Amino acid sequence: MKTLPLLTMAALAAVLSVPALADYPDKALTMIVPFPPGGASDTTARLIGPKLTEAVGQPVVVENRPGANGSIGAAQIAQAKPDGYSLLVASIGVYAINPVLYKGLKYDPRKNFDLLTVAVRTPNALVATPNLPVNTVADLIAHLKKNPEAVTFASSGTGSSDHLTAALFWQQTGTTGLHVPYKGGGPAITDLIGGHAEVSFQNLGVVTGHIKAGKLKLLAVTSDKRIPAFPDTPTMAEAGVAGIEVYSWQAVAAPAGLPKEVKAKLESGLTGALAAPDVKGRFEEAGFEVVGTGSAKFSQFLDAELARWKSVVETGNITPDQ
Repeated sequence: MKTLPLLTMAALAAVLSVPALADYPDKALTMIVPFPPGGASDTTARLIGPKLTEAVGQPVVVENRPGANGSIGAAQIAQAKPDGYSLLVASIGVYAINPVLYKGLKYDPRKNFDLLTVAVRTPNALVATPNLPVNTVADLIAHLKKNPEAVTFASSGTGSSDHLTAALFWQQTGTTGLHVPYKGGGPAITDLIGGHAEVSFQNLGVVTGHIKAGKLKLLAVTSDKRIPAFPDTPTMAEAGVAGIEVYSWQAVAAPAGLPKEVKAKLESGLTGALAAPDVKGRFEEAGFEVVGTGSAKFSQFLDAELARWKSVVETGNITPDQ
């Protein structure tokens, strides 16, 4: 029996692989959100999921896998098969802060993920529970100085953008607070509304409805300019605190090593979903700005964000137990 030449065998393998790629996807896709329901990553996944379903012709199922500031769900995706059926929808903390804050992390966003798109961004909002006796940033600073290490600052987890924004705020104002990390933005917001925590720098896109309903007090935003939905609310710079311009962002990635055709189909489906007028409108109504970059721009952006937050962590001597 003759053996086929090596080149012929390679060509045959390539031909045999075509139908599998041509048929992609032939089953449901899973979006892993590494936080509990109710936070910005969860909102992002559930808004773009139905449109991605339309684009790829298969259901998109959202699963919440919270823990360790998103690193448990992220590690799961890093170890998953790169076949296009497992996606990660996660925050700035997962992609750009965890890697510079935690040692022994079980994933590396630059090595273990195929970066697909930065989906949306939103500034953080400095909010307080309604019964806290402050109405402005100046009020809060004075209150913190009278009550050092006493006022509770809720965050969606150690190393989240809301945690590090609070740390920056303390550094810039010469104040202190008591950091209380939760397993995601949803539980943190619930305790803020219930008065069990007092202050937080939450993603504006997640707390907009609660602010409008009077369940939370909005003191300032961390954007470079005022937000149209809250034109009377100052930026942190306008409130007298410089150096706290922070945007939290949500992005989509997959396990590294996606076939080229699969990656292209996912990028196209995701950016198309984000550009859809009804989806974009719902994001903007909630306080999010749609970004919708492709993988190349996401890669450049992530490099810059990793460098920025590495500097913040080192300058502030911030550790995971803070």
